[in-house]
Amino acid sequence: MSAVAYQAEVSSAPARGHLRGWWPLWAVLALAAALRLSTLGLQSFWYDEAFTPVHVLHASLGATLHSVVHTENSPPLWYLIAWLDVRLFGDGELALRLPSALAGIATVGVAWAIGRELAGPRCALACAALVAVNPLFVWYSQEARVYALFALTCAVAMLCCLRARREPTRGRMAAFALSGSLALLTHYFSAFLLAGMALWLLRDRASRRAALGAITVLAVVGLALLPLIVAQGGHGTQWIGRWALSGRLQAIPQYYLTGYSGAPLGHGVELLVALPLVAGLLLGARQLRGSGGAAAALPALLIAGTGILIPLALAVVGADYLAPRNLVAAMIPVTAAAAVLLAAPGTGRAPWALAAASAVAFLAVSVDVDLSPRLQRGNWRGVAHALGRGGAARALSTVELGAAPLEYYLPGLRNLRRGAAVNVDEIDETGYAPLRASAGRAPASGFSLSERLDVDGLIVYRFLAATPRAVSEAALRRHVITLAHPEVLVPGSAHVTSAAARG
Repeated sequence: MSAVAYQAEVSSAPARGHLRGWWPLWAVLALAAALRLSTLGLQSFWYDEAFTPVHVLHASLGATLHSVVHTENSPPLWYLIAWLDVRLFGDGELALRLPSALAGIATVGVAWAIGRELAGPRCALACAALVAVNPLFVWYSQEARVYALFALTCAVAMLCCLRARREPTRGRMAAFALSGSLALLTHYFSAFLLAGMALWLLRDRASRRAALGAITVLAVVGLALLPLIVAQGGHGTQWIGRWALSGRLQAIPQYYLTGYSGAPLGHGVELLVALPLVAGLLLGARQLRGSGGAAAALPALLIAGTGILIPLALAVVGADYLAPRNLVAAMIPVTAAAAVLLAAPGTGRAPWALAAASAVAFLAVSVDVDLSPRLQRGNWRGVAHALGRGGAARALSTVELGAAPLEYYLPGLRNLRRGAAVNVDEIDETGYAPLRASAGRAPASGFSLSERLDVDGLIVYRFLAATPRAVSEAALRRHVITLAHPEVLVPGSAHVTSAAARG
């Protein structure tokens, strides 16, 4: 999309200049594709990713949409794409993550066009390069969930907004209305970013009247989603409230600087990544202050501001859904504003060099994630391989976030119902630190510890008995190795009875 727009922008230039203008875009897109596609299947699915094929996607589209209503908390667009993806390519890791990877690559191209719209070719390159290598954007481009599409649709809406403000024609306003509607159908937090875009269009008298129709369309789409929001009821968002708001606010810049999994790197690395970026921003702002060039960042700052501050205000008054990952799309206008200060006309070589240093730091962190299991998603695929298929006489207790991955990698498992008992000669307990003091003790009489495994930080205890024994679900749930909420899984062919009847 951005490549076509860029071609139109420079179509009147001489052929040699046209080619010179194109190669940086293709180089950045190639880098973005290499980062996202070359290691797309390196990490195993974590809970949210595995939950989609195990519990949401069904052979029937109607059943899938029903699951979206009753098990998810996002609009339906991404799940429709995932459902089609599974029909075409299957439900493997590469197949399910491919739409996110393609969306992430496309977002880089749109970031180029946004930067060019704000402050010209140098800003376009800076914006695209920072999006291409930023570890947060790379991470979500390799996750089989909604966030990469969320970033892409909001970026496209922002680009359409900027162009509609510059040239408020009916066609450009229609493009903004369409792209904004797709963003709303992807993630509910799009509404906060679209509020900033609407304010930017209404701020100018020339675009105000033309924008009313597009804004009305977006309002209608948003209102149409309200019944779905009510029906979903915030499924699976309870963890947000259990995470202190101060901790989430601290995580927002950390996510941007070192990625979703960057906390183990420590504040020292976070500071090293931040230093060239902050220095470049301060220096660029100082150099642009006299010329007024910094004003080019205003639309990006307005859009980012509403995208972050509105959900923060809602969290303060009790409507708390402020998770850092729900702000991933807001990081697009944040990056665009940074690109203006680093590379707009009027900035010298020093901010440009610091922008390059920031991109290198981002790239180093993104590569480190591929090299360091401690920075990757939990290796539930490795745990499943260590456990093997096993027989019917087995029970697995795990942390809640391990249930869906184990169900995905060990097909045929199901939750053991409350109040039941199961005849087993093997009990496998899996989880992660911190471990309970009782970890390693036999979960029931007749069982003894056979082995303990450490799979990239995920711990497995295997207990065996000489003959199958009846063990209650309550006993298995009580005896878990970690402090996290437990789940108990058994093969579908396991011999399950009522604990009361057994007594």
